[in-house]
Amino acid sequence: MNGVQPESVEILIVGAGPAGSVAAALLRQQGRQVLVIEREEFPRFSIGESLLPQSMEYLEQAGMLQAVVEAGFQFKNGAAFMRDGCYTDFDFRDKHSKGWGTTYQVQRAHFDHILAKEAERFGAEVRYRHEVLDIVLGQDGAPALVTVKKPDGAQYQVHAGFILDASGFGRILPRLLKLEMPSNFPVRGAIFTHVEDGIRGAHFDRNKIRVTVHPRHCNVWFWTIPFAGGRCSQGVVAETSFLEQYQGTPTARLQAIIAEEPSLHALLAHAVWDTPARQITGYSANVDKLWGEGYALLGNAGEFLDPVFSSGVTIAFKSASLAAAALQRQFAGETVDWQADYGAPLRKGVDTFRAFVESWYAGGFQTIIFHQEQRPEIKRMIASILAGYAWDLTNPYVKETPRRLAALEAVCAG
Repeated sequence: MNGVQPESVEILIVGAGPAGSVAAALLRQQGRQVLVIEREEFPRFSIGESLLPQSMEYLEQAGMLQAVVEAGFQFKNGAAFMRDGCYTDFDFRDKHSKGWGTTYQVQRAHFDHILAKEAERFGAEVRYRHEVLDIVLGQDGAPALVTVKKPDGAQYQVHAGFILDASGFGRILPRLLKLEMPSNFPVRGAIFTHVEDGIRGAHFDRNKIRVTVHPRHCNVWFWTIPFAGGRCSQGVVAETSFLEQYQGTPTARLQAIIAEEPSLHALLAHAVWDTPARQITGYSANVDKLWGEGYALLGNAGEFLDPVFSSGVTIAFKSASLAAAALQRQFAGETVDWQADYGAPLRKGVDTFRAFVESWYAGGFQTIIFHQEQRPEIKRMIASILAGYAWDLTNPYVKETPRRLAALEAVCAG
């Protein structure tokens, strides 16, 4: 830094993933000066590949929809579930909430790169392979001081009028400000890879993500996310104590667990395992607050629940949209109540997803979706939430999520 004056920017965004890129585009449309600091070089690998239809609204709002549509990703119109040979599915076009009923299943390396390039097209500056080392928040409206490391190891500083932390699992501000709280979920892990799936015949609907439940453990499940071009993302999620029973490489362990589920094992009988599997553990996270003076936490930097309903990218986009709207009012000179305008509404949808995740692992939601006599109107309400419309208060299963879920579970179990 050697006596060099810090540069200044209106808004600094940490991370160029989906939350950061959409926020950057929205803010640039407001005429704000935006600098994005991204630790990695894009494209880079990420999971969270099955989008929800609600996401399309935010891509459209950010002016990124055409670029995503023209990228050639796998079309998606719903979600399918398998357990003990029983199959059920939800068509997201047949739902309670208004809005998009279709979306895409995406290789995140390509998808995230498209969004970042779109943010740049709108005029945001994105600095790849630059890493935020420290953030000192300003007092009484003063700008924050951000220390950044360049790819060559040299450091520089930036005065930022406002910071949006979209650093994902890096969770920069939660770590620096000690905002992290333990998740109320057990410690789970995922083993996953991409394969040339070799799936043949018309019995498999490539327009839907498939979630398969382990035959002996209702809290162990597999995702199968078809991509365009005959490939898919394949993974298993379980508590770490379950995953640790299996020996060998991550690929060998994933294959061994899949071999225990007959329908999935048969589905992938001709798969070519051409990409080494990876493993992540302890990904669920929470914070005691989503905003503070001069900053807000977006997407996974604030809270990550679980991959089972593919809610992560939708929550990231929602957080970006809410934060951009609040900042527009703030820069216009209005007094913004960040809790009322950002923290509370964001958590409402997160809590809706949370109730469904908790019910899934306890087995209750599985009892509901595999029940033989499903009422069409209730199925449409559930389809809306699975499609990402977790903020639609016209849906009774959003407005009163725990009570409605418990009552429906009791009916289906009885």
